[in-house]
Amino acid sequence: MTIALLWVAIPSTEVSNSFGFFHSVGALDSAKFGSVDRSLMFKKRAKKGMNQKWKSSTVNVDLTNPCIGLGSGSNLPVISSMVASSAGEMAVSSEEKVYNVVLKQAALVKKQLRSSENLDAKTDIAVPGTSSLLSEAYDRCGEVCAEYAKTFYLGTLLMTPERRRAIWAIYVWCRRTDELVDGPNASHITPTALDRWEARLDDVFQGRPFDMLDAALSDTVTKFPVDIQPFKDMIEGMRMDLKKSRYNNFDELYLYCYYVAGTVGLMSVPVMGIAPESQASTESVYNAALALGIANQLTNILRDVGEDARRGRIYLPQDELAQAGLSDEDIFAGEVTNKWRNFMKNQIKRARMFFNEAEKGVTELSAASRWPVWASLLLYKQILDEIEANDYNNFTERAYVNKAKKLAFLPIAYARSFVGSSRVSPPLANP
Repeated sequence: MTIALLWVAIPSTEVSNSFGFFHSVGALDSAKFGSVDRSLMFKKRAKKGMNQKWKSSTVNVDLTNPCIGLGSGSNLPVISSMVASSAGEMAVSSEEKVYNVVLKQAALVKKQLRSSENLDAKTDIAVPGTSSLLSEAYDRCGEVCAEYAKTFYLGTLLMTPERRRAIWAIYVWCRRTDELVDGPNASHITPTALDRWEARLDDVFQGRPFDMLDAALSDTVTKFPVDIQPFKDMIEGMRMDLKKSRYNNFDELYLYCYYVAGTVGLMSVPVMGIAPESQASTESVYNAALALGIANQLTNILRDVGEDARRGRIYLPQDELAQAGLSDEDIFAGEVTNKWRNFMKNQIKRARMFFNEAEKGVTELSAASRWPVWASLLLYKQILDEIEANDYNNFTERAYVNKAKKLAFLPIAYARSFVGSSRVSPPLANP
């Protein structure tokens, strides 16, 4: 199953599946990385002196080495219920947990905007001898984005240089994180390996990058009000996939979708930027970003039912399957029945509901950021139509949008990107 990266790009799957790796509770053996799939490695560019300054920078990560440095109310529909604890007390629902993160991110952005100059006017970190290296690091991130998310990459070229490079850096970090649990060494990954990746993330945010790709992200978080929490939450999603292959209800699945995909929206909004003339609340724009991440991930789940089942995983609410008269055995059997069709119709309806919520916030983004987001939304939404066109057979047929349809939707997305944000409309949510 693929997790949706950024608002527009979707790298691979299973806990991803959006952008993965390892072994042993003790120190990781670097020899295990010798057979890494070379298709996931960057093509090394011969730049004099690069290897003297930076550790090797590939999509896959070597976690064996130490890190080194350079010197309230939501507008979303009610989608999860309160969860009763074993003591009979009402616990906070997944939706409320996630919304608390949304409020924190929105507050951070508003604080920065009140006290800082225009983000696009900022320059590189003024550390002697590092500007060319940072430029090289960002270029390498752009190469990865162009390789694995071609449509999205084209959209980023419409952004200002600062925002474009920052989005590339975030994309690469998310892809590398996804590769930890969905890459060629995924069977060797342990919670300890993810703990080390999280420690490395802390170093990145504290200005101590290990390699050139880390350096690009480390530079990005100094220029934009990007908070570390969504990054940590994505790693938590990776931990969840190591130990969980069933979801009792949608409340549990919603939290998983937030971890592996909704987080990308929260990472991206500070970089994408909110239109200066927008009258929508900052919280509502973050809610829309979150909704798009959830919608994309739900779409991935529905598209990849057969693929995930062959891996022994079912990313569908168990209680809703039971209500539809279905069981895990039916999923593994892979037979399209009327019960399955009816179940899928309800799942697709929910995913479209999240897409509709996301649409409300896209026009509130800065003008240069709207096209790639609209492209993501329209193209991913089309996958749901393709599942229907396949008579809900997502067991043996993979729904996809062919190249002709993609090209047809790009002008539509481009046209919608010219629809400006509302200057007078009320906020999308009441913070």
